[in-house]
Amino acid sequence: MNNTKIVAKQELVIEAGRTEQQYWKDIWRYRELFYFLAWRDILVRYKQTAIGIAWALIRPFLTMVVFSVVFGKLAQLPSQGAPYPILVFSAMLPWQFFANSLSECSNSLIGNANLISKVYFPRLIVPTSAVVVSFVDFMVSGIILLGLMAWYNFVPTWRIVTLPIFIAIAFAASMGAGLWLASLNVKYRDFRYIVPFIVQFGLYISPVGFSSTIVPEQWRFLYSLNPIVGVIDGFRWAILGGESNLYLPGFLLSLGLVFLLLMSGIWYFRKMERTFADVI
Repeated sequence: MNNTKIVAKQELVIEAGRTEQQYWKDIWRYRELFYFLAWRDILVRYKQTAIGIAWALIRPFLTMVVFSVVFGKLAQLPSQGAPYPILVFSAMLPWQFFANSLSECSNSLIGNANLISKVYFPRLIVPTSAVVVSFVDFMVSGIILLGLMAWYNFVPTWRIVTLPIFIAIAFAASMGAGLWLASLNVKYRDFRYIVPFIVQFGLYISPVGFSSTIVPEQWRFLYSLNPIVGVIDGFRWAILGGESNLYLPGFLLSLGLVFLLLMSGIWYFRKMERTFADVI
C-alpha cells in the first residue's frame, strides 16, 4: 500500500466584524471562569463574618425601618394605599441592587489586577460577575418583602407577574452604570472616592423613602431623568398594585436612558478593554 502524503490546506478568511463576533463567543467559552469568579466573590463577601449572609437582610431591613419612621410616621407622606414599610421596601430592593452593583463593579477590575495582567479572557466577565453577586443579595433581600407581605396580610395583584420585566430593567441599569465606573476606575483612581458619594447622593434624589407621586406634576418628567426613578416606579407598580400608577412618559424616558446607559457602557468598556492590562 502506497503511503499518500496529504497536505492540509489552511485558509485565512478575513471577514468584517469577525473579531467582534469572536469576542462574544469567547464569553461563552469562558463561562466556567465566570461561574468561578461569581462564586468566589459570594464566598469572600461573607467570609469570617459572624452572621454571614444575614448581612444581606439586616442592612436593607434597618434602612426600611428608619425610612418608614421618618417619612411614614413623622412626615405622614402618602403610601399609595399600601402599608408604608412595603412601599419603602419595594423601592429598597432595586435601589440596593443598583447601589451594590456600582460599588462592586467599580472595584472589580482593580481587585482582579493579577488575573487581568497575566492571561487573556474577555474582561467583560469580571464586572458582570460582580453584578451577579449583587443580584444574589437582591434575591436574599426579597425574603424581607415576602415577610412584610405576610405580616400585613398584603396580597399582590396580577401585576406581580410583570415583576421580572422590571428586574431585567434594573439589571440593565446596573450593568450599564457598572461598566462605565469599572472602566473609569482603572484609569482614574479618583472614582474610588466618587462612587460612594454617587451612591449616597443617589439615595437622596431617588424615590426610595417616599413615593415619586409627591413630586409636583410639572417636575415629574424632569425627575425621570434619573433612570432609577423609572425602575423604582415599575417595581412599585408591579408589587403594590391598587392605587399605584405608572407615570408613563417618565417611565419611557427612564427606560430609554437605561438602554442608552447599557449600550454606551458596553461600548466604552470594549474601547478601553485593550488598555486595562497595561494601565492596571
